[in-house]
Amino acid sequence: MLISSISKCSKLTYKPIMNDATKRSILRWIHIIFALPIFGYIYGPPSETVQYLPYFRFIYFPAVVLSGLWMWKGQALRQLISKIGKK
Repeated sequence: MLISSISKCSKLTYKPIMNDATKRSILRWIHIIFALPIFGYIYGPPSETVQYLPYFRFIYFPAVVLSGLWMWKGQALRQLISKIGKK
């Protein structure tokens, strides 16, 4: 009984929750939304932007950098992870 249920489970196939175009669109919008406050910091008056400096350093800028890197080199990272997982 247990062996037959295990063999049935091994026949399951992987079905992604979202397609790749949706993932790219979500990541692109995250990148754009988190980049907008950085423009305000660059072009805003320095006396008003000093109070928001920790947010730019620890939230907005890392989010923009990580989402940009993921859009740029995400495929290579996924291939690397899949190779490591197969070992």
